[in-house]
Amino acid sequence: MPDFKLLSASSIAIIKAIYFNPDSTCLEISKQVENSIPNVTKNINDLIRNGIVYENGYGDSRGGRKPLLYSLVADSLYIISVAMNQFNVQAAIMDITGSIISDIIQFDIDIYKDVNTLELVIEQVLHLFGVSPIEKNKIMAVGISMPGVIDIEKGVNKSYFKNNSKNIRDMLSERIGIPVFIDNDSAAIALAELKLGLGRTIKEIMVVNIGWGIGLGMIVNGKIFRGSTGYAGEFSHIPLFKNGKVCRCGKVGCLETETSLIIIANKARAEIAELQALNTGNILEIINAVFALAREGSPAAIKLITEAGYHLGQAIAILIHIMNPQVVVLSGKGREAGRVWLAPIEQAINELCIPTLLNESGVVLSPIEKFAQLKGTAGMVIENLDDVLLKNEMNKKQLTHH
Repeated sequence: MPDFKLLSASSIAIIKAIYFNPDSTCLEISKQVENSIPNVTKNINDLIRNGIVYENGYGDSRGGRKPLLYSLVADSLYIISVAMNQFNVQAAIMDITGSIISDIIQFDIDIYKDVNTLELVIEQVLHLFGVSPIEKNKIMAVGISMPGVIDIEKGVNKSYFKNNSKNIRDMLSERIGIPVFIDNDSAAIALAELKLGLGRTIKEIMVVNIGWGIGLGMIVNGKIFRGSTGYAGEFSHIPLFKNGKVCRCGKVGCLETETSLIIIANKARAEIAELQALNTGNILEIINAVFALAREGSPAAIKLITEAGYHLGQAIAILIHIMNPQVVVLSGKGREAGRVWLAPIEQAINELCIPTLLNESGVVLSPIEKFAQLKGTAGMVIENLDDVLLKNEMNKKQLTHH
């Protein structure tokens, strides 16, 4: 078991660098962590002795000796990643290389109605703990991403779970027994795009999370942009339509009243004959069926997504004018419908954008086809690794005193 007490701030920075850039050379790592090669070499050797890093062959030579490549030891440390949306939760154990190594537990919730949602999450995380053959002290932390306005510092979800007497992050941590980190779902998806997707080569990206609402993760100058209080990206609630439709936030005409997957599913129930025969009240099953029909070329399913896509394109046009991104990436649950989103969105931005700005921005599907939120949530834990190790040490001291 790696000894957390041996990990300096420099060593933690190296773990972060290698996690997001495996098979890195010492020179590449030193540039990422902004430390000298001698210091990085010393810390890498400490991490090798501690069983966290290993030498993984040689890279290409640019003259002289081939450089050693360094990667993380997969079975040295683990993270439990939990990806929540309004109606479904996915949870899995991931190793320190970012690979999903357990079965993915999935269960349905209704975040709007079910007061026991957090209890269900705790039960499933504890179940993952219980059935896993992994040594429990190798599981560093739990990362949970969820919809809503999240105060990361206070551990509070200001949109849901308001009736908890203390912050949900600490409440979950006490119940589960290891550090817990929470963040917004769209921020987690944007982090996945930043570290594992197009963000590896592009610095200005707007990541649209097409889900039961419409989220936005903003990558500005190669970093997640959160705004002055951490709440940037509430794309769902920009007032765009004079449709008289009341949004769940209480306002009228918000973006999600014409574009969310809830709207598509509700219309599909009424308009698509194949779905009227589908005897289910499960909204997830309905939207999965709509996406499957759209991929098969169903005119009715394509029409529904096209209508929502055009309205989404209207909002993206505003975003392009304000932020001037290099690219707008479509991610989230809606990404599963595939290319059917692109044409109506492009039609809207072609109609509404100034050509100069339009020519500088494109709209694409995320290259991360599956589990973007799970991967981004695990990445969130790695980003907070300093706090993970600190909280683990504090927990150990508290147990010792008791």
